[in-house]
Amino acid sequence: MPGENYRDMKAEILVNVAPTETRVARVENGVLLELAIERTNKRSLVGNIYRGTVARVMPGMQAAFIDIGLEKAGFIHASDVAGQPLIQNDEDGPNGAKPDIRQLLHEGQQVCVQILKEPMGTKGARLTTQLSVSSRYLVYMPDLDHIGISQRLEQEEERERLREQLERAIETGNMKEEGGGYIIRTVAEGITEGELRIDLEYLHRLWGLVKEQLQKAPAPSNIYQDLPLALRTMRDVAMQEVEIVRVDSRGVFKEMCDFAQRFCPEVLPRLDYYSGPRPLFYLYGVEDEISKALERKVYLKSGGHLVFDQTEAMTTIDVNTGGFVGRHSLEETIFKTNLEAAVAIARQLRLRNLGGIIILDFIDMKDPEHQRQVLRRLEKALESDRVKMKVTGVSELGLVEMTRKRTSENIQQVLCEPCEVCNSRGYLKSAETISYDIMREILGAAKSYESDKVLVIGAPLVIERLLNEDAKHVESLENHIERQVEFRVESTYSQEQYDIIPV
Repeated sequence: MPGENYRDMKAEILVNVAPTETRVARVENGVLLELAIERTNKRSLVGNIYRGTVARVMPGMQAAFIDIGLEKAGFIHASDVAGQPLIQNDEDGPNGAKPDIRQLLHEGQQVCVQILKEPMGTKGARLTTQLSVSSRYLVYMPDLDHIGISQRLEQEEERERLREQLERAIETGNMKEEGGGYIIRTVAEGITEGELRIDLEYLHRLWGLVKEQLQKAPAPSNIYQDLPLALRTMRDVAMQEVEIVRVDSRGVFKEMCDFAQRFCPEVLPRLDYYSGPRPLFYLYGVEDEISKALERKVYLKSGGHLVFDQTEAMTTIDVNTGGFVGRHSLEETIFKTNLEAAVAIARQLRLRNLGGIIILDFIDMKDPEHQRQVLRRLEKALESDRVKMKVTGVSELGLVEMTRKRTSENIQQVLCEPCEVCNSRGYLKSAETISYDIMREILGAAKSYESDKVLVIGAPLVIERLLNEDAKHVESLENHIERQVEFRVESTYSQEQYDIIPV
């Protein structure tokens, strides 16, 4: 909405637990904004550390495949090999040549890697040898030597305060000699030096255990696994933005209380065990929103709508006025639709967890000021998104190109599977087309067999078409092949499925 500060909204976190999966929803002002799903038999792999074996080196791609014990080998680029930038200067190599992946890794070599991106579709996990472990306020990177601060911490005074406190905590804890770099996370805003020191000590103890396992574990093997979804939520979400965390499992509620007691005691009063008669997600309307997030079309309050098309290469989002005619000029109608669409798009990107290249096809606007305001509305709505992204300006065609970091599967990939009926095309041949296919096939095969009749077994809509709209064509076909054609409905057949049987 105009003038609305998206970052000041207070959120509710809903944790729904079942034996098969855990779902975490973020709701702001009664609107579902984010959904994370972790299934018991398929926990998130991002952040996991493995000892693996180089299975294949690909010089043409400057990359390698590494067996870490998963179904598909992981993929690592030369730029993700610790201490080895992809492009070297003159001092690093002859004539400033790029490093050859064959000089960094070789087949059969054992390496320690961490998962950056989940396996998706036919692709294995994206890996790095630049290992890190996380706590509530910090990320520790043993192979680096600098202190970074989350970009979402915008106040320079607070950034400097946290940097100084961390440097003092490292000095007083005698951890400087252990080396390593750190990233101060967004949730660290406002914390004390004592809280930072506790986190620092925990990270070094944790890294000590991981390091010990890395030295003796065989390959391939999983060395370190990140926290389960419910506890990761407690660790990663900026809880100053959250009013309440409702959990519908007594066991998980206790685990979250224990975690909060140890790492974030200020969150304890906000934890609430929900034991009401109605399922938690139904109470907040989350189930309906999940169903809508799987649909191709999203309706706007004005009457306009968005159309989402996802391919392997990119996602396109088309904005349409639909039934919205406005009260004034066409230009004003288009402008208002695009403004509303900008906010809806930002929400859907988070809810659907869309990543990679995204093309936004706004309705063409002639007024440059309208273009500027729509783009500003989009950028404002995206500010509360924790995922890294980049947005371009509005082109002459009304297109906005953007990228959103992709680290895990989107909601469609998690909840759905390719359609066997349409062979993943996303559409089916019409009943009319199948009807014509059947008649053509009967005509072409009539000379190949001798029988008194031909039996056609097909889906209800196809048989109905043959008996009604195409009845005259069927009669003509029977006269031509001098045989009777009979039809039988098979309700279990898909629209494109049929059998032609000589009787």
